[in-house]
Amino acid sequence: MEDAENSGVARRAFLKGAAAAGAAIAAMPASAQAAQEARSPANTAEGANRQGGKFITRPGSDFMVDVIKSLGIKYVASCPASSFRSLHESFVNYGGNKDPEFISCLHEESSAAIAHGYFKAAGKPLAICAHGTVGLQHAAMGVYNAWCDRVPMLVIGGNVLDAAKRRPGVEWYHCAQDPAALMRDFMKWDDQPVSLQHFADSTVRAYKMAMAPPMAPVMISCDLELQESPIEQEAVIPKVVLSAPPQADMRMLEEAARLLVNAEHPVLIADRTARSQEGVQALVALAEALQAPVVSTGNRFNFPTMHPLHLSDRRKDLVREADVILMLEVSDPWSMLNDFGDPWKEVRPVAHPDLKLIHITLEDFIMKSNLQDMQRFVQPTLPISGDSQVSLPLLVEAVKRLASAERRMAFAQRGEQIARQHAAMIQAARQAASYGWEASPISTGRLAAEVWNAVRHEPWSLVVTDATSWPKRLWDATDFAQMLGGSGGYGVGYSAPAAVGAALANRDKGLLSVVIQPDGDLLFAPGVLWTAAHHKIPLLMVMFNNQAYGQEVMHLQRMANLHQRDPRTSRIGTMMWDPEINFSKIAEGHGVWAEGPITDPNALGPALQRALKVVKGGAPALVDVICQLR
Repeated sequence: MEDAENSGVARRAFLKGAAAAGAAIAAMPASAQAAQEARSPANTAEGANRQGGKFITRPGSDFMVDVIKSLGIKYVASCPASSFRSLHESFVNYGGNKDPEFISCLHEESSAAIAHGYFKAAGKPLAICAHGTVGLQHAAMGVYNAWCDRVPMLVIGGNVLDAAKRRPGVEWYHCAQDPAALMRDFMKWDDQPVSLQHFADSTVRAYKMAMAPPMAPVMISCDLELQESPIEQEAVIPKVVLSAPPQADMRMLEEAARLLVNAEHPVLIADRTARSQEGVQALVALAEALQAPVVSTGNRFNFPTMHPLHLSDRRKDLVREADVILMLEVSDPWSMLNDFGDPWKEVRPVAHPDLKLIHITLEDFIMKSNLQDMQRFVQPTLPISGDSQVSLPLLVEAVKRLASAERRMAFAQRGEQIARQHAAMIQAARQAASYGWEASPISTGRLAAEVWNAVRHEPWSLVVTDATSWPKRLWDATDFAQMLGGSGGYGVGYSAPAAVGAALANRDKGLLSVVIQPDGDLLFAPGVLWTAAHHKIPLLMVMFNNQAYGQEVMHLQRMANLHQRDPRTSRIGTMMWDPEINFSKIAEGHGVWAEGPITDPNALGPALQRALKVVKGGAPALVDVICQLR
């Protein structure tokens, strides 16, 4: 008891002393506090950016900002870090924090995903900064997704190349002899400049290479000494002039047109085909010239969903009947032509052995040997190297030139049959979405229908489209900006930050951004909610909260059935129960307006309208919806 009292007395004395010190500081006149702050090393010449006792009023990082500005890059997304501290300061002070504006991020993977989503909405790249070895490793998954999706971004990696200039301790752990080696397998090009002229030349070169189809991320390793040292001799910034995308050989396109015109059952399969609305219009023109059905994989928006020639849901039937298939930048041709049984790995060919396959692609020009994103090998009957979007108008002209009046009559009859199949496909999708309409948890079909009803009269953009297939089957989409595809590499943690990046671009274009957000994905990068709130990025986030990693639940069920064991144990390690996660509170904690969790399907529509009002007011909003597994 005596020890406890002694302990208590000592603790109270400590607290009393701390309170007295606080009171003394609080009682200090404002002028005295200001004088004390002014004497702080950070606010005197001793704490300024100096070298050899002199101020550095024109560091190399200022010139680097000039180079980046010359590329028209509007934003740079990054966490703060010491390896690019001078560049960061130059962005916000010398560059005025405008073009590029610094987008504050809480994780490097989110920075990369924001850049990924931004490009798909804006059509131009965003830069990210990543801190040395640790930042680049964090960013790697986001950069890999962009590589798989053929999306460009400029990665600026901080580093201290000269070992004699590294601060002892932490800086050595965060530096590398060759930092880009951490991600070189999934980048198009990189360099480590050793002079400002070298930086200017290589950064402009990197931008040109990133933007030349097939597009992909690039990296410049940015030495800290080069950033912080004074400019001794002004360098020259080369003018960036982008190369024209390569058109396919006209003779090959003529042969493709001949095969398509003479085909009885042609099919057009589009994957990463369109980069803009011009690409969509070109594919529509080709489909209408042939009156041929179109299958779009969903990695890009290639074709209007309610066009009578759109038959994506009938892909297997179409491939089975096809005598000629035109693939346009299809990332996985083999899976379009075959079924693959799991878990026994049996191959079931779908396409006819005599199928004539045409493929217009640039994939042969970007292969790497280590990572296997190239998919299983398929040898087309007519392989054509070229950019599909710029090559399509030439193919359309050739088809129109070769189609006789008799063939055009046959095309018209075929188009009428396809239109009837399209109408039946849409009706079947609506019927399927209606099942479990009043169920709780809310069905995924009802979720997609309610979100569509909320945004259909707005200038909407569904900024991520791989969480559920329902919008692609039910929503009336006509414009490239309305459905921006998925992650490319299927890496969890993409959707939330990519949606914020796309919403940043859409804010500048006046589009309403919406995402059906998977729960597990948001938990990989919840800090991006703060980025959206801090930068006032309007985004309607509707949680696809099935309280599980749904795909993995089914994998475990499949394995349990295969092994003749209890499939009910599939929830272990896959379900997010006990306790359940409240995404509304997570969002509110990051400064985002939120409502939910919602389990009553009839309460969903009104909640979406309330959230929509917030988003139209210029801020992000989240509606947490408890859904069925799929």
